[in-house]
Amino acid sequence: MDVDALRWFQQVADGATVTDVAAVEHVSQPGVSRALARLEREVGAPLLVRQGRLLRMTRAGTLFKRHVDAALHTLDDGVAAVEQLSDPESGTVHVRFERSLGAWLVPQLVRDFQREHPRVRLVLEPAPPGAEPDDPQVDVALTSRRPTGGTHRWRRLLTEPVLLAVPARHALVGRERVALTEVRHEPLVLLAAPAPFRGLVDGLLRAADAAATDGPTTAEPGGGWDVRFEVSDLATVQGLVAAGLGLALVPASAVDGRTEVLPLSDVGATRDVGVVWPSGGALLPSARLFLSHVADVVGRGHVAVAYG
Repeated sequence: MDVDALRWFQQVADGATVTDVAAVEHVSQPGVSRALARLEREVGAPLLVRQGRLLRMTRAGTLFKRHVDAALHTLDDGVAAVEQLSDPESGTVHVRFERSLGAWLVPQLVRDFQREHPRVRLVLEPAPPGAEPDDPQVDVALTSRRPTGGTHRWRRLLTEPVLLAVPARHALVGRERVALTEVRHEPLVLLAAPAPFRGLVDGLLRAADAAATDGPTTAEPGGGWDVRFEVSDLATVQGLVAAGLGLALVPASAVDGRTEVLPLSDVGATRDVGVVWPSGGALLPSARLFLSHVADVVGRGHVAVAYG
């Protein structure tokens, strides 16, 4: 079987779209679709079924994926171990990243690393919904989530503001800063859980709810806010806001120009983005090269968050 097709199946099964996979792997969308179709023919059963924009696993796909995950992990470990014994510059690094970082931070880091280390192979994987940042199968993770156990380390790379996205003709457009209590009774569009950014948003909404002059409406996450839509990606969040269907909280790096964005005066309206890696010297040489590159690029200020 084609190893690339197995990897693409793995990513789609974990929640990535065919468009996501094509963009990350630098191949055409039809090419990804054809490879998945060939894989199904080789297995002899349908593995994926379309539901809206996403492909979901069938029963056969769920069973097959457990073996694909184990096989690819073993294969990657074996290839990496052999390659890096002789040449760290020819190893493989498994990099996982939050989807909201895939449009700006990941391309910048990968572009500059590949210029300096063109023979190191980077396996890029958008984080599946709810995935922990300390997955032992991942060499380096770019994430806003900190590991909870003692097996991995986390280092902050940068802090970006969380902004209020509003439609173009909203009454608040032009304000230098706004507090969430001022929009407490307006409809909202939220990124759906378990996206890490949703947890930050829920905390800000709870705090604004408690600080409101007319008292909190409820202690539940999101308070008494009028949540009209919950969607799986920030591009759709901003599309719904641009259509006038609500307001939203978005990280500055995800702003795409379709909405007006306003800085927030609320305490804690920022997101830390960091890098996670195994502690105790568990990284192979090529992964250490990439980790050092990430720290160096960000430390020199070559990666900056811009919006507006």
